[in-house]
Amino acid sequence: MCRLLDSYGAALSERHRDLADLYYNEDLSLAEISENCGLTRQGVRDAVRRAVSDLLSFESALGFAKKSERIISLAERLKSKGDKDLDIIADSIIGEL
Repeated sequence: MCRLLDSYGAALSERHRDLADLYYNEDLSLAEISENCGLTRQGVRDAVRRAVSDLLSFESALGFAKKSERIISLAERLKSKGDKDLDIIADSIIGEL
């Protein structure tokens, strides 16, 4: 979910993005988020579920996160070859993502 947030978070509403970020990236519980944001626990849960639904829909339609993971995997295989030039290229590829 963190990778999907990184890939598509900007497409979510600010509220949904922020709440999902607190839940998935900051590892806060629904109760902690509720208390900090002045929302009900159920309201936080609903917003996070909506964000997850939207993120999964974006990934299903676009597949960007899956493609990024594949590119990173291939770049890491290049790095494992032990060639300094390939290491530089692989690091450049990963840095662009």
